[in-house]
Amino acid sequence: MAKKKTKEDAKTVKTKNNTAKTAKPQQPCSVGVVGSGSFATAIVKMLTENCKMVHWHVRNEFVKGAIELRGHNPTYLTSVSFNTKNLNITTDINALVAACDVIVLATPSIYLAQTIEKMTCDYADKIFISAIKGIVPEHNDVVAHYLKEKFDIGFRNQAVIAGPCHAEEVAMERLSYLTIATVEEEVAQKLDQLFTSRFIKVNNSTDILGNEYSAILKNIYAIGAGIASGLGYGDNFIAVFVTNAIREMETFLEGVYEVPRDVNESAYLGDLLVTAYSLFSRNRNLGNLIGKGYTVKSAIQSMNMVAEGYYAADSIYNTAKEKNISTPIIDTIYGILYEDKNPEKQFKKLTAKLT
Repeated sequence: MAKKKTKEDAKTVKTKNNTAKTAKPQQPCSVGVVGSGSFATAIVKMLTENCKMVHWHVRNEFVKGAIELRGHNPTYLTSVSFNTKNLNITTDINALVAACDVIVLATPSIYLAQTIEKMTCDYADKIFISAIKGIVPEHNDVVAHYLKEKFDIGFRNQAVIAGPCHAEEVAMERLSYLTIATVEEEVAQKLDQLFTSRFIKVNNSTDILGNEYSAILKNIYAIGAGIASGLGYGDNFIAVFVTNAIREMETFLEGVYEVPRDVNESAYLGDLLVTAYSLFSRNRNLGNLIGKGYTVKSAIQSMNMVAEGYYAADSIYNTAKEKNISTPIIDTIYGILYEDKNPEKQFKKLTAKLT
């Protein structure tokens, strides 16, 4: 559920996204990644381009042992090979947090609380970066608010990673762009140096909440694009669908957190486009299965990765209703996912609302 803006929230966005860099030498910092899925693995790969050592928290001893033995993740992005001398792999969240200045959270949102609520070490001066594109279900809120309210981690010690950046293309070292949102210029410079490489370019933003919400919304819209494809709608319709989706995203973002932003920038429109169209998109693939006749439950069970858009749709739908925000696309997708409404009939109704 979206929260009212706090005074600290109000400081998170003062200017438009900007890509200008003011480089200055930074003190070396230690960095860790929490998560062992595809995007977490991709982030570890990014960081090993610049860091002599990357700390990596994985879910269990099997994954830890497999990476240490074979030099790659046994389940996700198995083509990515690591020099294990550059990795410190652990299953102990406190060991990772204590060893790191910067912690990247890259678990699926449904597993975040059970992972980091085991923290008992001092984390007061750490920087926490969310690479999570979903709602924390136990708290029905975005990660930025969850960290602030549960752990008293203020926005000055937070950052958000946005795309467009599919893990599979990072694995292939195809040129990709990250947007990193943080309110502190010194933190932004530090993170630029950590992530920028020969195949990763970094843009800066101060719109922490806008970037986080847009990353959640684009997953829901990607499910809709997949449903349309599965139902047999063509590229012409899906182009109109995505055009309406970015306008609806702008309406939603203004309704929950109104600040100056340009939704045509890469972190918003770009991330929506790649998630709605790419065959790598797990949310699009989930929608495609539903459009082809799978039940929602069977479609979810057939996937070996978490489609964040499914879990987020419930919270986003209810937030829109609470704030009286018009979201016909989200309403349609929610009805299909949670009210067992017929996809074909729902999309036929939606076509009359799109322009």
